[in-house]
This record gives sequence, structure tokens and C-alpha cells, in this order.
Amino acid sequence: MVTHDRATALSIQLTLTHQALRERVAVLRHQLRSGGQGGPPAGSDLLEHCTSFCDALERHHTGEDGGLFPALRRKFPELAPMIDKLAEDHWLIAGILRRVGELATAHNADPAAVAGELDGLAAIMDSHFAFEERRIGSAIDALKATRREIAAAEWLIAGQP
Repeated sequence: MVTHDRATALSIQLTLTHQALRERVAVLRHQLRSGGQGGPPAGSDLLEHCTSFCDALERHHTGEDGGLFPALRRKFPELAPMIDKLAEDHWLIAGILRRVGELATAHNADPAAVAGELDGLAAIMDSHFAFEERRIGSAIDALKATRREIAAAEWLIAGQP
């Protein structure tokens, strides 16, 4: 078994991953809206920026849904209703990500339309991440996991490719 300090690092990793995703969407929204330096990415750059962000967020949520959430359900069955709510949020966010992808890949992609979708996504992400950090963070910190489980959880939380 690993120490509690190592398990606590998982909640910190979750928070840091969420912060990185918040920063990425903020930068992307700024790029789409600004007309000067750091202005809207054009053409394939718009697609690349949006795709990169959307992929990172999707990997993060897929990792939680497929690994972290089932592990938490096994160890903390009383958290099942809260985990169901978080998984439902992931489904909602996935729909917005699809819409962002559709807008970004349109023939004449409109940066303002993409930014508008990202504004809504950012608001949902902030609420979802804050709730998740409050509720799952303490459960992760209470886990008594093997080194292998912790390595897998770190990988899933970070949403590595």
C-alpha cells in the first residue's frame, strides 16, 4: 500500500488538470475574440486549436468515466448518485464539444460562433470542476490504493493520450 500523502497527490493532480483545461479554454476564447496580436486563429489553425482542446477535455472525462469513477464506486458506493451526476455532466459536455467541433470544421468557420459555444462550455466546466473537486477530492484523498492503481489513476486524471 502507498502512503496517504501519495493518495492526496491525486486530488492535487485532479485540480491541476482542471486548472490546465480552464486555462486552455480561456486562451482559445481570447484568441477567437481578439482582433490584434494573438487574434483569431484562421483556417486550419482554428481547427487545430479547437481539436486539441476538445480532445484533451474528452480524454480527461473518458479517463474518469472508465477508470476513476468505477474505482470510486467500488470503494465508496455511497458516492454513486454524485458520480452519476458527474457522468451526466460529461455527457452534456461531450455534446457541446461535438458542436464546437462542427462549428470549427465548417467551411467558413465563424470564430464568434465557436467562441460563443466555448463561453457556455467554460461556464459548465467551471461549475462541474468545482463540484467534482469538492466531492471527489476528499474521496480520492481517502483512497488506500496500490502503486499500480495510483499510477493508473494519475494517468486517467491527466487524460493522457
